[in-house]
Amino acid sequence: MPRASIVVPSRGGAARLPFLFDALRAQTDPSWEAIVVVDGDVDDSAAVVNAVRDELPVTSIVFPENRGRSAALNAGFAAARGDVLIRCDDDLRPKPDYVAQHVAQHEGATRGAIGLYLNEYPDTPYARAYGRERDRLFRREAYSVSRASTWRYWAGNVSVTRETFDRVGGYDTEYRAYGWEDVDWGYRLKQTGADVAFVPELETPHHVAAVTTEIRVKRAFYSGAAKQTFAAKHGMEVLGARKPGVGAWGQLIDRTAGKNSLASLLVRARNADRSLDRMPRWFAEKRVSWLVESAALCGELHPDEVVNDV
Repeated sequence: MPRASIVVPSRGGAARLPFLFDALRAQTDPSWEAIVVVDGDVDDSAAVVNAVRDELPVTSIVFPENRGRSAALNAGFAAARGDVLIRCDDDLRPKPDYVAQHVAQHEGATRGAIGLYLNEYPDTPYARAYGRERDRLFRREAYSVSRASTWRYWAGNVSVTRETFDRVGGYDTEYRAYGWEDVDWGYRLKQTGADVAFVPELETPHHVAAVTTEIRVKRAFYSGAAKQTFAAKHGMEVLGARKPGVGAWGQLIDRTAGKNSLASLLVRARNADRSLDRMPRWFAEKRVSWLVESAALCGELHPDEVVNDV
């Protein structure tokens, strides 16, 4: 029986999975299995998994249609045989001690272990104007929060024991599109009294999907819509009620979110991507910030625009 089970939800991951398998091939701890849950096989990802099954302890579960990340995670964890359960995105490139570090976090302690992403960007206008700097600020902010708030960062590079997972229960399939199924699970984990801790040694290279302003704006919108699902379940006071925009910037965000749809914000984002390199860097950063923050609030206001098949 493997000591650790790595559950990988994947949709359209045929080009990403070989890099993950290369990283798993180099693990220093050999006692692991990986379960790739293909959430509707749109690019023959199942064949990519099958190609390494004779070499690596990797199996697949293939959904005939898209069911969402929560359903994929639940299927993978139900099939897992290890005592330490690791949730790993298909675009991560784990270091050789990835499994060993995750396993070590659960020696005699009831806890959830979080490794932050080390986002790696292609050299796009979005990355130069906004992505790389915001990623640095995000990690600095994360490490500065109190231990009571670390659950908010539960994401795609985390682990718990089987006993803890069973106590919390599966991921909520009401989060059908992009975003917040992880935060919801992290909150429920914290509610059990478990310690939820960052593990700097588990920072893992992540070949980020949001490489343009357009992609980032769409994800911000979907995340804003999913936030409403979280608030309906647990109460907005858990997150802190949002106050109307303060100052000129806050008022600009409120107006933009209130007067736009996802479609119109995506048009603005595409236009931004074409012009960011021609702007002063500070102005380019502000333009992307304006669109991302407006999209997140717009998603909260118009969750009916979300399409589940993503």
